[in-house]
Order: sequence, then C-alpha cells, then structure tokens
Amino acid sequence: MSTQTILIAFGLTLIAGLSTGIGSMLAFFTKRTNTKFLATSLGFSAGVMIYVSFMEMMPQAKLNLIESFGDRIGTFYLLLAFFGGMGMITLIDFLIPEDKNPHEMHNVEELSKKQTGLKKTGMLVALSIGIHNFPEGIATFTSALNSMEIALPITAAIAIHNIPEGIAVSVPIYQATGNKKKAFWLSFLSGMAEPVGALFGFLILLPFWTPAINGFILAAVSGIMVFISIDELLPSAQKYGEHHLSISGLVGGMVIMALSLFLFI
Repeated sequence: MSTQTILIAFGLTLIAGLSTGIGSMLAFFTKRTNTKFLATSLGFSAGVMIYVSFMEMMPQAKLNLIESFGDRIGTFYLLLAFFGGMGMITLIDFLIPEDKNPHEMHNVEELSKKQTGLKKTGMLVALSIGIHNFPEGIATFTSALNSMEIALPITAAIAIHNIPEGIAVSVPIYQATGNKKKAFWLSFLSGMAEPVGALFGFLILLPFWTPAINGFILAAVSGIMVFISIDELLPSAQKYGEHHLSISGLVGGMVIMALSLFLFI
C-alpha cells in the first residue's frame, strides 16, 4: 500500500472531522434551521451510505472472507462482522443518555432556548460526538485504502451528517458562556476524533493487514453505516417534518452513488 494512498486516506478523514467545525460556525450566524435543506441532505447521506454498504463494501468483504475461510465459514464471519458493527454502535448509543446523544438532533432555535445546564450539556455532547466519530474515522480511512471511488462519497456523507452534530455542541456552550471561541474549539475538537480513529486504524490494523482483516473491517464498517443511516439520519430528517424530501434525498443519494461507481467501471 503506497504512502500516497495512506496520506489521502488521512486527508479525507480529516475533512470529514472538520465538518463539525462548519456546523459550529453556522450556528453562530443562523437564527433558524433550514429544515428542507437539512432533511434532503441527511436523506442523501443515508442513501449514499446504505448503497455503498450493500452494493460495494459487503460484496468485497464477502469475497475476501470466502477466499480466506471458504464459503460457509467466510459467509458466517461476514454476518458476524456486519452485525457486530451494528452491535458496537448500538452499545455506544445505549451508554449515552438520550438528551446528551448527538444522534438526538435539534434545531438551532430549539437548542438556543434551552437555558438549564447548557454548558454541561454542550461538554457532554462534545464527548459523545467524539466517541461516535472514532469508528466513523476508521470507516473513512479503511474505505479510502480500498477504493477512492467509494471513499469520496462516504467522506461527503459523513461530513454532511457531522454538521448538525457541530451545532449540537456549539449552541449550548455559546448560550451558556457567550464565548464563541470556546464553543467553536470544543466543537472542532470533538470532530478530531475522526482522524484519531484513522490513526488507530493505521497504527493498530494496518501492520497486520490481510485480505481477511480487510473483509472483517469492511463488513463491520458496513454495519456501522447502515445503523447510522437507519437510526440517526432518516429519523432526524423526518423529525424536521420533511418526510418526502428525506426520501427523495435517500433515493438521490443512491442514484448518484450508483452512477459514480458505474462511470468508474
């Protein structure tokens, strides 16, 4: 694996993580949430993630695992890794209280009205987002090592869904302290958990990289992305009251992903 490929993988992970800072800055200048745009964007992200997971990453993972372990055992490990990825992100969600969970998104104006324990809330959300972003960093990094055509849309999808998370960190802290710099930097640092996840993948996983490890990682990452799409992105989009736009975004994300992959065949 070339140094250039590894550096590009780190760069894409950094871009995805930096989008929490974008959300933080938007919160300072936005009085009301553009629900139509956000619903469509979240649906689009879900469409990209679901399509890539089932049409690209899972088939490659199955191929790697079957080549390493045979048809029956390889397929068993594929399912184990896929649902194991779901189980891991489910456990993270279970351990974080609902009102501090970044998967429970809110409007800018809704967050601005909350005056009780805002600073503590913002700090806890920042920590929660950091925990969630760690496996996402591994996902972005490992996808870039496999295929740039897959990694680019995954990076865009994760970046889009990180923007509301940045808002969820910065608004409570800013409302509690009046300090934009502090609110921004805490939001920014929570997003840096993604490149930390990439660094973990580089230092811990890459030295032992084999087709079997590649298959396990791809299947687990697929499980994580499908869970995030179903548990976070689509419910959040519909929470903003734009059901049809979120589904249109979902289909649009799948279509764009399918066309982009087709053009690179």
